Amino acid sequence: MPETKFKIFAGSSHPELAKEIATILKTPPGKTKLSTFSCGEKYVALEETVRGKEVFLVQTCRDQFVNEDFMELFLMCDAARLAFATKVHVIIPSFGYARQDKVHIPREPISAKLMANLLVASGADHIMTFELHADQTQAFFDVPVDNIKTHRLFAEYFKKKNLKNMVVVSPDAGGAKNAKKFADMMGASIAILHKTRPAHNVSAITHVVGDIAGKTCVIFDDMIDTAGSVVNAKTALLKAGAKKDVYLCATHAIFSGPAAKRLKEARFKEVVVTNSIPLSRSKQFSGLKQLSLAPLLASVIKSIITHKSASYLFY
Repeated sequence: MPETKFKIFAGSSHPELAKEIATILKTPPGKTKLSTFSCGEKYVALEETVRGKEVFLVQTCRDQFVNEDFMELFLMCDAARLAFATKVHVIIPSFGYARQDKVHIPREPISAKLMANLLVASGADHIMTFELHADQTQAFFDVPVDNIKTHRLFAEYFKKKNLKNMVVVSPDAGGAKNAKKFADMMGASIAILHKTRPAHNVSAITHVVGDIAGKTCVIFDDMIDTAGSVVNAKTALLKAGAKKDVYLCATHAIFSGPAAKRLKEARFKEVVVTNSIPLSRSKQFSGLKQLSLAPLLASVIKSIITHKSASYLFY
């Protein structure tokens, strides 16, 4: 796999992930100049030639920096396009605004669609992301989208634990399909919680659907934002007779606001997330485990460069 055919560049949001991917692929990461003017405008420059090369841009959306991260990514895409890159592949592990994918009340925007349009307009030829909030979001893009699934990553980790009498729990009906895939890989049963949202970032569990009495529960979700839902989910499971050791796993550890404090106080047996979003030291706590996405992304990049299929990762 000649390194002259492609180059990996990192935005300011997750340089560690880009470096890990580049190390696996045995190629040095590209050099970029990233800064912010005193007026707040972003500045981007690719400091290596990309003419005739496929460019992979690694940029995720962090808690409280979603807008800045997107703006920097738009500029990186434009820079690569204007520098005659043959293809601009955007690796955005956590896609910001993904939950704003439809109109809930009159006069709302469909923000996820707008972000998709802006990415394509800025020069993106291909998008790679993980666990979109709704699979249908792929249709918002006018370029190919790889919505990579993390079921196998979590299954590989939990199989090593050899948990007895395990049940996979979806914290709401919308996540039941993903939870079922994970449960099938684990040879486990599934339970579903009925959740209502009276306001933004506020949830209430009203029913537990499934047999969880005396079982080891693993809550499986796509993201943890303020952690209110998953903490309420644990309380509901314990009240319904589940074993006291409750595990929690999710792809995106947003951990906004009081999330880290809530998770620490909830005393989950273990909280397992990916590194789709880097976590500051203040958001880390005992019992937190981060699984790296770099090997998965390196496999996809290798498949792209060598023109081989990687479809098993997306379904």
